Amino acid sequence: MAFNLEKFAETSDRVRWEDLDFDTFETQPLDEPTLRVLRYMCDVEYHTSCYLRDLLVTRSHRSEESRGFMTTWNREEFWHGEALAAVLSRHGIVVDYDELKAKRIKLGWKEALGPTKQGTLSNLVGDDFLAVHNAWGAANELSAVAAYRRLAEQLEHPALSPLLKRIAQQETRHVAFYTTQARMALERSAAAPKIVRTLMQTAWRPVGSGVMDDSEVRYVMGHLFAGQGEALDKLDQSVANLPGLDGLQIFRTAFARLGVTV
Repeated sequence: MAFNLEKFAETSDRVRWEDLDFDTFETQPLDEPTLRVLRYMCDVEYHTSCYLRDLLVTRSHRSEESRGFMTTWNREEFWHGEALAAVLSRHGIVVDYDELKAKRIKLGWKEALGPTKQGTLSNLVGDDFLAVHNAWGAANELSAVAAYRRLAEQLEHPALSPLLKRIAQQETRHVAFYTTQARMALERSAAAPKIVRTLMQTAWRPVGSGVMDDSEVRYVMGHLFAGQGEALDKLDQSVANLPGLDGLQIFRTAFARLGVTV
């Protein structure tokens, strides 16, 4: 079933939290591990504009569907960051834009060369880069949905859990777009599945890797997914269901590299 981009754009809205009783955080404050995970999630959402910057120098910008989607996607992800920042502020944690900028500056040449690296990869892969972009995006968004739902289930907090479920629901539409586009791109080219399989098996890492320290990625993924092998297998199967990617296990592989026991 085709993804309706026009309907997606028309119905897109910032995630709402005004009706949730954030005063509950006064009587049921979040513990430190949860706040650490939320801060990670918040930073990742706010960094979406950097991911968008890198993608706009690739062949994806030639696709009308990708351009249209990424514009709305970037807006929704920003509001996810705003919602999480509002929760953090109730616990005395201020998400400062200068601090976020400092994290990017700390990456040095790695940050500066991001667009060049993406552009070069795009040119080397050619038109099949759309398959890479969308399969990769599908994996990222699948993991985001799983992470938000997992944290909501862990806590069953009257204010935070409903918010996390709302964010996850918006992310499912992102999954739908990427999956639809990836399927079409993989079916168009005999070479695309081989390229996507090789790149994702060797290079895919959890969202936030490369921006956050490896120790922080390991902590957050461990907090959310330690002992959740069955859940990771479902994520792997969702990716493996794409044309030509049967048997691919990027989640199992990435978590094994991190040293997270699932």
